[in-house]
Amino acid sequence: MAPGTKTDGGRPRAAAGVAGNIAGLILAGGRGARMGEIDKGLARLRSMPLVEHVVQTLAPQVARLLVSANRNADSYARYAPVLADDPAHGAWQGPLAGIAAGLAGSPLPWVVTAPCDTPFLPQDLVARLAAALRADRAVDHAADSAPRIAVAYAGGRRQSVCMLLPIDLLPALRAYLDAGERKVDRWQNDVGCIEVDCGDAAAFMNLNTADELAQAEMKGPQACQWRKS
Repeated sequence: MAPGTKTDGGRPRAAAGVAGNIAGLILAGGRGARMGEIDKGLARLRSMPLVEHVVQTLAPQVARLLVSANRNADSYARYAPVLADDPAHGAWQGPLAGIAAGLAGSPLPWVVTAPCDTPFLPQDLVARLAAALRADRAVDHAADSAPRIAVAYAGGRRQSVCMLLPIDLLPALRAYLDAGERKVDRWQNDVGCIEVDCGDAAAFMNLNTADELAQAEMKGPQACQWRKS
């Protein structure tokens, strides 16, 4: 076993962020209620679907790409293998249901997640999350007490759906969902997380309404300031 490798139940636990062991999961399985229940990932920004903007930023940062989607699977399959939510949790159950599908379907031991409606993500998002998690584990030699998740922090708040986590958290996540829980922050706190400074909040602007999409079309990431005003 390599020096510093943690173990989980007697099995080696892959170090976070080692080249080639992170899959990217784009979350496109939502209802799009504030956009008239359209499939937001396929809404167009500057002549491209929103999901394609995320693909272009995230794909160079990961070894494999996956998409969580519950409709229009053929459209999303142009970009990556598509994973649907487990129907046992019900329909439209939020991002954690999509993350559970991603953890179950990932061919790699670590998954970084990003929503399909955040077209301006940092080009070093994965590197920042992985480096922070490795640094934290290097000083915390008790594997059981080390944080399991690195989550982006920008604009004075946690960007909860942008996180790096290991696939071995799947049983804990399924249990949380089975208990009827859906809040992302609460689950992250339950299993242990660290918040990672990821720069400007504008990079994490998510487009929830038609007005926000129109502003982003005109102003790009600067539309984040319009939304706050």
